[in-house]
Amino acid sequence: MEIRLFLYTGTAMVIDRYICVYCGSKSGSHARYKLAAKALGAAIVDRGYGLVFGGGSIGLMGTVADAVLAAGGPVLGVIPRDLMARELGHTEVTELVVVDDMHQRKALMTNRATAFVAMPGGYGTLEELFEMVAWSQLEIHDRRIGLLNTGEYFDQLLGFLDHAVAEGFLHSRHRELLRVNDDPVALLDLLF
Repeated sequence: MEIRLFLYTGTAMVIDRYICVYCGSKSGSHARYKLAAKALGAAIVDRGYGLVFGGGSIGLMGTVADAVLAAGGPVLGVIPRDLMARELGHTEVTELVVVDDMHQRKALMTNRATAFVAMPGGYGTLEELFEMVAWSQLEIHDRRIGLLNTGEYFDQLLGFLDHAVAEGFLHSRHRELLRVNDDPVALLDLLF
């Protein structure tokens, strides 16, 4: 059962096109990650999109949401009830949907997304990213997927994917499903 907690009716644009951003609930060890999150948020709004994200107020999640809001764009957050109960939900977003579990969270985020972007993060970020890439490979969806490789954060992961191609576990055409750039604006150029 989902509960819609907040509906902001202020100056945010009304948009039905959202970029889903997967990223860390931590900010990382270097300021460059927060700077990239702010730049990505501004670029999303500049393109006429809103943000759909995991609903958190902390880490890169909170930073990218705040950047979209600051630029006047709408932000749809989706957060499981147990995380909301720990007071991690971003209560200043345009709309915050509280769902029962992670499966509902991912389904709602996926259904609202026009495209997907992953930023630096941990297990959760990688799990969400690879689910979308696998679904694209299986032709479950045809939306584009980007990887914001801030500070070469994902270089070793990209090397592993190249290794998977070389070892015959991944077709090169499927490796190409993941568009990569270290600049938020250039990455969005690759997606649209």
